[in-house]
Amino acid sequence: MNSKKVLSIILGGGQGSRLYPLTESRSKPAVPIAGKYRLVDIPISNCINSEIKRIYVLTQFNSASLNRHIKNTYHFSFFSSAFVDVLAAEQTIQSQSWFQGTADAVRQSMHHFLRNDFEYALILSGDQLYQMDYRLMLEEHISKGAEISIATIPVNAKDATSFGILKANSENVITSFIEKPDAELLPDWTSEVSDEMKGENRNYLASMGIYIFNRQLLVDLMSNPDTNDFGKEIIPGAIHDHKTLSYQFEGYWTDIGNIDSFFEANLGLTDNIPKFNLYDTDQRVYTNARILPTSKISGTVLDKAVIAEGCIIQAAKIETSVIGIRSRIGKESTVINTYMMGCDYYESLEEINRKKTPILMGIGERCFIKNTIIDKNCRIGDDVRINGGPHLKDKETDQYVIKDGIVVIKKHAVLPKGYTI
Repeated sequence: MNSKKVLSIILGGGQGSRLYPLTESRSKPAVPIAGKYRLVDIPISNCINSEIKRIYVLTQFNSASLNRHIKNTYHFSFFSSAFVDVLAAEQTIQSQSWFQGTADAVRQSMHHFLRNDFEYALILSGDQLYQMDYRLMLEEHISKGAEISIATIPVNAKDATSFGILKANSENVITSFIEKPDAELLPDWTSEVSDEMKGENRNYLASMGIYIFNRQLLVDLMSNPDTNDFGKEIIPGAIHDHKTLSYQFEGYWTDIGNIDSFFEANLGLTDNIPKFNLYDTDQRVYTNARILPTSKISGTVLDKAVIAEGCIIQAAKIETSVIGIRSRIGKESTVINTYMMGCDYYESLEEINRKKTPILMGIGERCFIKNTIIDKNCRIGDDVRINGGPHLKDKETDQYVIKDGIVVIKKHAVLPKGYTI
């Protein structure tokens, strides 16, 4: 399979309101994950590992930090045709409006794509956590003469109502598709899955939002200005007229749609054998190669802690937590079930000594922090107590948001000494 025939299009998503406040000042693909990466690094890394190196990222909200990250991270040889380009929504003579959905984003950007020589368009989502070799899906697409392929994953009945669910015949050709079916319709939508999946009651095939289109078919489908979304309109309309293949994937995959799934995915990285393997040399996750010092830890009990580089930690205890780059945690503090994103820069000794700010960046001394996401560049004073959990009602203040019991400290927030949530 010649991956030079493939152009990759990563959909950056809309406003990302379900991930608010993490998307208050950045687009969804730019949200930091796993202490040192950004969400967009996942599909880009999957592409690079699959030898697909012509990549567009489509976005329209708060795209400055995403632009900066991609510009600083993905450099290819001067003599290579490889690139990662961000396309933000733009006004043209043909279109004066924002992207109205996934298909509309592709339609409005088609003039950029068609400048490239490609036979297949690989369309990906910018907010999913998984590792996948797209070449296997492409080989299947080509060998079976498909016009469209959809990556699918078996899900259980509880999750099935949140996805596009499809049925395929013995040749894996999709015969029917329903977007987010009601629970009472599910008995008619079970599919043939592996014994392992049956054992987990994952009997429904969900679309992963990963598509391959033949070039000409994509051009034809995009010529209809009345269709705005792949899942709701393009796919259900196309399966009866065009050979559409289901490519079943059974590895780890999670859709980072809301704060709850984002929190769970990050803390899942602290498992002894995490489902998402950042240590796989064949499926590396690439990101900005920062030149940071090693992390320094004094007197801290660590249990299931993932700690990025450049941290200075004197905490009493860190448990089941992900600590991001350049994090500082003071003496006698306890951090449990927390994702701390870290900082974009260090405060200089001069600034610290001048006491320009009475509260330093990071977590102060004698703090207790549990069930919390701490966004970048936060200042948490000494003796602060944050005890997240289901006992807390949803709430928003200038400094933090509580969603489903998870406390999210906003970017650049300052919590004074002795503050309690």
